[in-house]
Amino acid sequence: MTNPTIITAPEGLPFIEIVREFDAPVAAVYAAYADPLLVAQWLGPDGYDVDLESYDLVSGGHYRYLHTNPAGDVFAFRGSFHTVRPEELIIQTFEWEGMPDSVSLETIRFTSGAAGAARAVIRGWSVFPSVEARDGMVQNGMERGVVEGYGRLDALLAP
Repeated sequence: MTNPTIITAPEGLPFIEIVREFDAPVAAVYAAYADPLLVAQWLGPDGYDVDLESYDLVSGGHYRYLHTNPAGDVFAFRGSFHTVRPEELIIQTFEWEGMPDSVSLETIRFTSGAAGAARAVIRGWSVFPSVEARDGMVQNGMERGVVEGYGRLDALLAP
């Protein structure tokens, strides 16, 4: 069983918060974010193929990836890594190319949870340019992709 993924999208605000705990050390969770081979195994909805065209998790780096669903539809995402502090913080931009001009700013913090080194907590915030842009992301499957992806990350981190 996995820990719940808590997603909050306050009404009237262009903001989303995601909180997720993992039964693994922060170093292991961060490594799953940092290693492109691992990212490709857990990122996005179940049943979608992931093609990481670029993924350079360093301050000033960038990424672009494609998700392909079972019907063959392709969804492209891209962004820049503004600040990366290993095992602590990632600040990045995020753009779904299906909603051009709606770039969000995301902050992801990695901390130890109640069980100390045996539990990592990810707390992420996304700020969108408008409530409409935020709602567009929510309505186009963002929650499914996050929840299912973190479920696969749990399996990847299992001892």
